[in-house]
Amino acid sequence: MNDTTNAAGAPMDTASVGKPMDRVDGRLKVTGGAKYAAEFPLPNLAHAVIITSTIAKGRIAKMDTSAADAAPGVIKILTPMNAPRLPHDPSAGPGGESGSPQNRKLNVLQNDSVSYNNQPIGLAIAETLEQAMHAAALVQVEYAEEKPLLDMKREKTNAYQPKSANQEPADTQRGDLHAGKRDASKSVEQTYTTPMENHNPMEPHATTAVWDGDDHLTVYDATQGVFGVQSVLSHIFGLPKTNVRCVSYFVGGGFGSKGSVWSHIPLAALAAKTIQRPVKLSLTRAQMFGMVGYRPQTEQHLMLAAKSDGAITASRHASWSQTSTFDEFVEPTAAATRILYESPAQETSHRLIRLNYGTPTYMRAPGESSGTYAVETAMDELAYALKMDPIQLRLRNYAEADPESKKPWSSKSLRECYQVGADKFAWSRRTPEPRSMRAPDGRLLGLGMATATYPARRSAASALARLLPDGTAYVQAGTQDIGTGTYTIMTQIAADALGLPPERVRFELGDTEMPETPVSGGSQTAASTGSAVKQAGMDTRDQAIQIAIADPASPLHGLTASDIDVKNGMMFVKSQPNKGETYAELIARQKLPKIEVKSQSKPGAEKDQYAMHSFGAVFVEALVDPDLCEVRLNRVVGAYDVGRILNAKTARSQLIGGVVYGVGMALMEQTVPDPRTGRIVNRDLAEYHVPINADIPEIDIEFINQPDTIFNPIGARGVGEIGITGVVAAIGNAVYHATGVRVRDLPITLDKLI
Repeated sequence: MNDTTNAAGAPMDTASVGKPMDRVDGRLKVTGGAKYAAEFPLPNLAHAVIITSTIAKGRIAKMDTSAADAAPGVIKILTPMNAPRLPHDPSAGPGGESGSPQNRKLNVLQNDSVSYNNQPIGLAIAETLEQAMHAAALVQVEYAEEKPLLDMKREKTNAYQPKSANQEPADTQRGDLHAGKRDASKSVEQTYTTPMENHNPMEPHATTAVWDGDDHLTVYDATQGVFGVQSVLSHIFGLPKTNVRCVSYFVGGGFGSKGSVWSHIPLAALAAKTIQRPVKLSLTRAQMFGMVGYRPQTEQHLMLAAKSDGAITASRHASWSQTSTFDEFVEPTAAATRILYESPAQETSHRLIRLNYGTPTYMRAPGESSGTYAVETAMDELAYALKMDPIQLRLRNYAEADPESKKPWSSKSLRECYQVGADKFAWSRRTPEPRSMRAPDGRLLGLGMATATYPARRSAASALARLLPDGTAYVQAGTQDIGTGTYTIMTQIAADALGLPPERVRFELGDTEMPETPVSGGSQTAASTGSAVKQAGMDTRDQAIQIAIADPASPLHGLTASDIDVKNGMMFVKSQPNKGETYAELIARQKLPKIEVKSQSKPGAEKDQYAMHSFGAVFVEALVDPDLCEVRLNRVVGAYDVGRILNAKTARSQLIGGVVYGVGMALMEQTVPDPRTGRIVNRDLAEYHVPINADIPEIDIEFINQPDTIFNPIGARGVGEIGITGVVAAIGNAVYHATGVRVRDLPITLDKLI
């Protein structure tokens, strides 16, 4: 037992939450039983392949489909010239709620405009995938080409201020920046740049669409948000939401790219409606470069000024990033700078530059990943300028409350992260001068560190819990498991709330016919859906207790709810543990088919009273060949304050995955467009480099494990994205310590160190 209580005030058994329980869906995945979006065997299934543009700007003058129409197995070639008109043109405006990731402007063959290379401009539908691919290659396209905007530096003079940056102000200002800089003894002022990057989840984007008549649509989609897909498709096709169903039981990674509805989803539905048959549409790896988002290129100007004791007196973070010519996305790189350190004077700004590429989108820790690279590198540079230990500089400017809003933190254990991480890493062995340390094999050895942070987000969510006559429970919520372990942690939360062992709880997700939950993005699933699952479990448990109390035949008759606890499915008197009955006995005697409650959990006044963030400290040991300048990582230690750990195994896996993502961002990842055509030249995993096993060192993850019960009832904050933040800067800082060369233009490649 612990101090967690149910709605009636009775202690909850927490035998499951926090334990390193194996994934409940693991066997399905390793045996091939888990069905992904492209694996549903529908009868009479046709296949669709997208035809994409080969220019970056202009109009389609002509599309010759005669050869494709005559090819074997071809059912239909759809183009902007013959595609059915939709009730709502998704290229004209948002298809979802304002401010949501579903308000993308999409290309669904409703006009002949071309705004970026690799844009959908047609659809080949055939009996087999191979026939559809062949037909798509036969379509001849003539363009009225125009000169595209492809160079961010060249177009920087046309930058504009967006209305907001991820629902926060685009610009902020506090204090007197000039006075703060004047009062400083040292300052650094540098520019840091990051390239375009692509998500590249293992599972490509895919949609299988089937219509029941003309007014009921079901899609099996690889998505991070089934309800977002439902909302957008109902808007585009002019259907009630209840007539659109989206199913997504398993997702093979998303990292943000599957958080929005993209053009291929309504295209699959349009194809199925046109030919009156189910249609499967899967993107190729090459097609995923452009039409389903990417991390935008950024240019960030950082200024930090401090007194000789390290106290920051002024800071400025000005950021430029790209967006498309027809839509808008802001990479909020200055968000972390606003809250990380005390600074009496600060200015931050975001500017956008319109270019002829597809619309960027959220990519694992959007804003914070790119932004912490810049600010945490600048902090390292300031530490060297002051001849001060990097940890001591951060502690000198430790923010006891949110510097921007002045709100107290709901919970913050960053000091402990620095201490635990430094001790585990043996930071004290570091000698401060660059190139002062060597490995036994003669390679240059560098030690670097950085702070990690990510907002704690929570949205309204619903869940249903049902006790069955056999004493087991069925719990459901329409959320998504994008590989993070959602099936497992929700089973653990439900089990503890109901007072059942997890093996007697079945949790289901991934369907809009289940209770509504938010998108699995922004590291909010555990906090949002988990709180709803706990509430539904407690409410169902309390209903069973109330039924027992009111039943003269029950051993619990006449007691109060606070007198009763539940463990292993047995309701019992706290003072007499042998006096009670099981859920199954109660349901059988009452002749009930089930005991069921649907509940909702949502943020309250706490969101206006507290600042809510997760924090961490990342330490990296890098080895650099003194002649070839090849960088190898030898060790990474991360210590994290992310609230209560719901499952020690899946949480650790998520943070290891985030670190690996950071290694890719720091040392390898870069999407390379042809500067003449806007065509991505490294559109596959042979040329778009991501880390493999040989690139990854020992990764040691430590948890502070301090529950944040102000933030939500389960005390947990998300761990999916904080793992990448701080890693890139820590690697860069370690490389500088090893070599004395500061790389401010990602990725850090050997040519930049020679």
